[in-house]
Amino acid sequence: MLTQAQIDHYREHGYLLIEGVFSPAEAARFRHEAHALIERLQREHAVDATWDSARAVTMAKTSLLHCHNVQFHSALLCRLMTDERLTDAVAQLIGTPNVQLHHNKLFIKPPETGSPFPMHQDQPFFPHDNDTMIAAVVHFDDAPLEKGCIRVVPGSHRRGPIPHVADGGWHLPFDQYPLESAVACPASAGDVLLFSYLTVHGSGVNTSDEARTTLLVQMRDPEDRPTTNVHLSRGQGMMLRGIDPTASAGSSVEWQLSTPRAAGGAAPAMGGMGGPMMMGMGAAGS
Repeated sequence: MLTQAQIDHYREHGYLLIEGVFSPAEAARFRHEAHALIERLQREHAVDATWDSARAVTMAKTSLLHCHNVQFHSALLCRLMTDERLTDAVAQLIGTPNVQLHHNKLFIKPPETGSPFPMHQDQPFFPHDNDTMIAAVVHFDDAPLEKGCIRVVPGSHRRGPIPHVADGGWHLPFDQYPLESAVACPASAGDVLLFSYLTVHGSGVNTSDEARTTLLVQMRDPEDRPTTNVHLSRGQGMMLRGIDPTASAGSSVEWQLSTPRAAGGAAPAMGGMGGPMMMGMGAAGS
């Protein structure tokens, strides 16, 4: 249960670090599961998700290991996303008892060369009418500054959507939003960082001798409609807390968009991204 001070901090600054949501022992189990999952995937697939624009943050060759939709790979990580210690906090911040999954991404920043993320908002990747979208970054190991912890610009969520640069992965202009000017959010294993999808954020290179392992879960009010039909994923619409008041009896998840499709069925363009975008390496990250 969040305190009023924590809720007020989130509303004012657009982010909230909650310490000790999960115990060190639980975080260690999540970390082991995450690394085993990536090891399995690497045998058959490319799993690097480094943005092209990361080269502007560092000239060194870096890498970022990732997996989407962890609920289809691991029962343990699936249970993590529905854990009440996580979803109750999210429900308080977005103001609804119902919390729905938009997507999730497991990230491992390898030691010494873990890729950075330039400063950006998540909103341009998957805009919604009521802006209830919130990210939860669950830390499976410690994330000090030298591991490339997440950095945020406090209060930036109050500016609304900010125009992004499309080249190399949607990001904000480097000269206006240098990574080092943002507030660092170092965290310990088991901590959870929550932030609005309108909050400007990014992260640096992991220069330490240990991996940085996190699970990012993007959640929303199920009644908050997507503005455009983009960033679709296999697991989208899964209820993590409460119910979906909008759901039909069908077997597929269908969304009534606030912006109708043009004749011919093409999704409306969004900031130069064009039609439907499946989740992939170009997706928002931290």
